[in-house]
Amino acid sequence: MTVLIGHDEAWASWRSAMQGQRMHHAWLLAGGRGLGKAGFALAAAAELVAEEGVPQPEALAHPDIMLLERPPATSDDEKKREEGKPFNRKRNISVDQIRAMQRRLTTRPTLGARRAIIIDSADDLEKSAVNALLKSLEEPPAGCFFLLVAHRPGGLLPTVRSRCRQLRFHALSDERLAQVLAEQKPDAPAELRQAAIDAAQGSPGAALAFIEDELAPIARELRAIMRQGDPDFTRRGALAAAIGARPDRERLLASVRLAREICAEQARHAPRAHQMRLIDTHDRLVRLGAEIPYANFDPGLTVVEIGGLLAGAAAPKG
Repeated sequence: MTVLIGHDEAWASWRSAMQGQRMHHAWLLAGGRGLGKAGFALAAAAELVAEEGVPQPEALAHPDIMLLERPPATSDDEKKREEGKPFNRKRNISVDQIRAMQRRLTTRPTLGARRAIIIDSADDLEKSAVNALLKSLEEPPAGCFFLLVAHRPGGLLPTVRSRCRQLRFHALSDERLAQVLAEQKPDAPAELRQAAIDAAQGSPGAALAFIEDELAPIARELRAIMRQGDPDFTRRGALAAAIGARPDRERLLASVRLAREICAEQARHAPRAHQMRLIDTHDRLVRLGAEIPYANFDPGLTVVEIGGLLAGAAAPKG
């Protein structure tokens, strides 16, 4: 779901540049996941390519807006996408996708004088794709503008960052998150909206997913394990029940993200010795989350591993 609230500074910078004499050709949209960067990119691209007096289709169907993202993992996943069903994606945006985009850039835009290329996300570009993209960033065709979404901009090559003007996207305050949820999830109980705010750490996308994916029971069990440990595996059993008997990868990934946020939240206030254990657990959860989309895995064992990592990081008994 596109969330465009809370980015006033980014919009001001973008629109000021559009009104200037020479707009920069490449933009890096930087910030944590779920802050609305991709939604901003689509809306900004639509403004960029619009021509006065020319009817404009929706951004995702616009012939002058190109969106590069990780493609479906298999032909079956391609069919699922076409049917509007959940589907798995490949690990990276490939060099072939970049080269196909570059071939299109040799033609003129369809409805106006400008074309926008959105890469969501630049973190997902394979190495050879980054090298290929650099050629376009160094010598952009006339009228072409690049918007690179980046969740971890520090991980991008300096040569990519140096060719882009950066727009920073910041976590929203609890008050702004409450506004998002009140507008988009007005029927959700107040206590559920508050739980979503507590779990989201300033991310409107994460807060909305918390409600839409019914993550409150999972968050409750994860917090119980973090507070009290789980010496007899009872709470891990409750966690497995909350996650479900046959969870898909997305639900497991959401559970890992919640566990990471709980670790990060606890680490901010923990004594030094306990803080180091929480940081190590957070790192292990990051690695587990990176494996889930691609590796063959047993959902039940994965749930046990998530619970076990939090149990091992639980607050020491006073």
